[in-house]
Amino acid sequence: MVSCKLDEEPFFLTNESAYENIANATAALDGVYNGLTQYNYYCNDFVYSTYVGSGFYVSGLGGSNSHPDNKNLASLKPKPSTKYTENPWKGMYKTIERANGIIANCQTYENPANAKELAWNDLVGEALFLRALTYYNLVGIWGEVPLRLSPTTVDDIHKPLSSTDKIYQQIIDDLKRAETLMYPVPLNRPGYPAAEAASMLLAKVYMVMATTDDAVPIQDPQQCWQLAYDHAKKVYGKYSLNPNYTDIFEDATADNTRESIFEIQFNTVVHSNLPRLFTASRAVRANTWGRIRVNAELVDLFRKTYPTDLTRYTATFKATYTKFLTGNIVKTYPDIDTSRVEKIHSFNNAFPYLYKYWLRDKNVGTPYTQNNFVVFRYADLLLMLAEISNELGLDAEKYDYVNEVLARVNISTNDFVPNSLTLGADYNGDKEAFRKAIMLEYRFELLGEGQDYMTNRRRGYQFFKETVIDLHNNWSKFLPKYDVTLSDDPNTCMHFPIPQSEVNTNNDIDN
Repeated sequence: MVSCKLDEEPFFLTNESAYENIANATAALDGVYNGLTQYNYYCNDFVYSTYVGSGFYVSGLGGSNSHPDNKNLASLKPKPSTKYTENPWKGMYKTIERANGIIANCQTYENPANAKELAWNDLVGEALFLRALTYYNLVGIWGEVPLRLSPTTVDDIHKPLSSTDKIYQQIIDDLKRAETLMYPVPLNRPGYPAAEAASMLLAKVYMVMATTDDAVPIQDPQQCWQLAYDHAKKVYGKYSLNPNYTDIFEDATADNTRESIFEIQFNTVVHSNLPRLFTASRAVRANTWGRIRVNAELVDLFRKTYPTDLTRYTATFKATYTKFLTGNIVKTYPDIDTSRVEKIHSFNNAFPYLYKYWLRDKNVGTPYTQNNFVVFRYADLLLMLAEISNELGLDAEKYDYVNEVLARVNISTNDFVPNSLTLGADYNGDKEAFRKAIMLEYRFELLGEGQDYMTNRRRGYQFFKETVIDLHNNWSKFLPKYDVTLSDDPNTCMHFPIPQSEVNTNNDIDN
């Protein structure tokens, strides 16, 4: 389907026998979920591409800011002929192709009369949700992309790019239908998303549509904010926060918690590569890479804004570790030098690590994990509602939502300290000041949990430039020898280029 020659058959062909009964169709649906777990999607490549390309991270490859991934991807100048552009694209379209097979071949029931008909509806609803999620990722990263809505045949391999408004409309259509077909909480299958996951994603889509520079179906921002509110409220109260923030990231307590709205299920056979990406090389027995490092200004932003919030800070950043074989202690910023000048003598100690996916067991021999990857959790929904309520002028509500999140770590909006890095953000200020504060709150609560790329850009180019690019480039401790300079060219920093292999083999896409 993607980047294939005319004489090749698509890599996933529908087979009517795969959908002739619930058992077979459920196995086919598990194949769609399996697509999300593959190396080029949420297992590794999609994570690496969207994290390093978000504006918040550098690549540890090569131990230098002159490595191509830092000169291009981390600097917001991605290239079309690289694995970080090619591989996620292929993984996402493979997942869409599998979902299309289910959507096209399985029957649904408008008024289901029994458990079997409800099961068929849920199955198709989940496929619609997964297709919508993947197109949400595609349009957020690439903008205009081919819109494939049926199983691919040799006759329709070539597809032109669709406009972003058409793609968003399809995502909305899929999610609205998924809402009605999927089991609601608590009737959903354990480990599988409920209808509320579709509602949450719909709210996210309307939030994007309210602020993005891209073309969208609804041009009235206030209408989009209202629709976002309506769908987010469908989720509110159906889940709850874990009492302990750190438990969300600990091996024994991380999976399928009461806070999880949708997570990708990994196991001993289909494992996640995230610990390898985030754990420093030689910090444990296993062969880890430490390829994703956090831009150092985020440390200062966190510590200056919430000086008493040690719970989220220590769960997010790791600046000191001990080498497994030698026992030597390695320190990075800020533990090595809070001024970031005197003792920063290499690229490797200029940036802290993200601790959330750090390999906890130093003696384990494999750099992988069977722990799940949480795509949506309830704290995110609460912050969304706070942001939406601010835009709708619901001042009586907005503080309740964000303080519900902050109360877990024993702070409140009154503990937010405006400073030079918060750029006018203030929970006790006007609508604009609250807006900036809640956008920063996503960083403090959800940094590194898969949404940085989208969240940073969804309010359009100017907001992204001022709050991410300029904040980084103009930081007083910026070290040109080690830090990357983020491009502010909207032609490169807002979207990835279409992969070169797709351009070369899809006759309906021009160079």
